[in-house]
Amino acid sequence: MPRGVHGQGEGSAVTRIVVFLLALLAAFPALAAETLSEGQVLRGAFVQERFLKGFQAPLKSEGRFALAPGRGLIWHTETPFAVTTVMSPAGLVQEVKGNETMRLPAARLPFMSKLYTMLGGALTGDWKALEDMFAVERGGGADAWTLHLTPRRADDPTMPIRAIDVRGGRFVDEVEIVKPDGDRDRLTFRDQVLKAEPTTADEAALLASASRP
Repeated sequence: MPRGVHGQGEGSAVTRIVVFLLALLAAFPALAAETLSEGQVLRGAFVQERFLKGFQAPLKSEGRFALAPGRGLIWHTETPFAVTTVMSPAGLVQEVKGNETMRLPAARLPFMSKLYTMLGGALTGDWKALEDMFAVERGGGADAWTLHLTPRRADDPTMPIRAIDVRGGRFVDEVEIVKPDGDRDRLTFRDQVLKAEPTTADEAALLASASRP
C-alpha cells in the first residue's frame, strides 16, 4: 500500500507531531506577547495536507489539538481516520478508538525530543535553542507576519527538514514544511483559543497516559 494512505504508522504519527511542534516553534519568536505558561491551554483545529511523490492530489486530514505547557500536546485527527497522538516529555503515545496502538519513549525520538525541549523554552520566551538550530528570516508586522527557517546544519542526518515557511497574526495561520526529498506538509490552523483553565478530564487522562514510562 502506498505510504501515507492510512497515516496510522509510526512514521506518520511522528510526522504529525514534528510538523506541529515546528509550527509552534517557528511562531513563538514573532509572538512573544502570546507566550504560554503552565495553567493555560491552547486549543484549535487544523487541516494537514501532505504532498507526496507518486500522488496527484495531496493527502488531507483534519482534526483538533490541545497544547498544555509543561504537560504535553494532544493531536486528534478526526478525518479520514480517527487517531489520537499525544506527545509528552516521556515520549509519544498513539490511540485508535481508545486502544493504545503505539508507545515510543523519548529516547527513540531524539529529534522530536529536542524539538519538545525547544518548545518548552520558547513557551517561556527563550528562543535561543530554536535560533541555534535554524536560521530565521522574519517579514511583515505584528498583525501579518511571515517566517522562513532553514537548518543551520543541512548535512545533519537527523534533520528531516529542508525549509519551513510560516505565516500568521496573533497565532500561526499556516505552516509549510519542505523535506529533503521534496515532499511537503502544509498545516492550516483555525479557531484557536488560548485560555487560563485546567485541561478537560479527557485531556488530563490522555496526558497522564502519555507521561507513563
